[in-house]
Amino acid sequence: MRISELSRRSGVPVATIKYYRREGLLPEGRALNPTAVEYGEEHIQRLRLIRSLIQLGGLSVARTREVLEAVDRPLDAFETLGVVHHALPVPSADKAGKGGQGSGQGGGQGDSSPDSAADETTSDEGSAARVETLINNMGWQISGESPHRPALAESLAALTRLGADYTTDDLIPYARLATATADLDFMRLEGIDDRIALAERAVFLTVLFEPVVRLLRRLAQEDANHRRHHRRASGGSEPLAK
Repeated sequence: MRISELSRRSGVPVATIKYYRREGLLPEGRALNPTAVEYGEEHIQRLRLIRSLIQLGGLSVARTREVLEAVDRPLDAFETLGVVHHALPVPSADKAGKGGQGSGQGGGQGDSSPDSAADETTSDEGSAARVETLINNMGWQISGESPHRPALAESLAALTRLGADYTTDDLIPYARLATATADLDFMRLEGIDDRIALAERAVFLTVLFEPVVRLLRRLAQEDANHRRHHRRASGGSEPLAK
């Protein structure tokens, strides 16, 4: 197919396709003559992954290039998923927690006294220790390069600074639910042998499906609230969730 058809079928403007090609994200097509280039189905698949990483994953062009270079290497499914998983933006409550502290007067700078800094350091160290204890208690196998370990510690530290302290014992039931969710996620990846398709599906699960999981939790919380209200109103036992 020519570049105009590639654009039509992929939904990517011709100018953007040329930009991706110049940036080394999209392989060159097969030259038919000095002015005509032919593209194949593999270019459509590649464009889908590029757009998933940039538009859905929020990666820069440079970071996308690194991920694509890794995916192009002869990696197995385990390595491919690791590359994509570690490349995507990591959620953290740390910024929100610090922003909340500085929401009062004084320009939103918060308390910058030495005592405050010392308390924050202690909070960070305690949160990191909680994360390591949680990982050990769950028997999780977490890479030393995983960005999610420090991000979880930062989020827990932000909660602690806001007075919402979660112990390791508090977190274990949530971790068990997360393990069950992760197992469900990987069931959706079984049978996908193509590395590009696997990477694209991993982006979908991590970025697009994550809001679905959060919204399911919100709906479950709403249902739990109604069930508890019904129990208090009727003076009986709480109806079980179906």
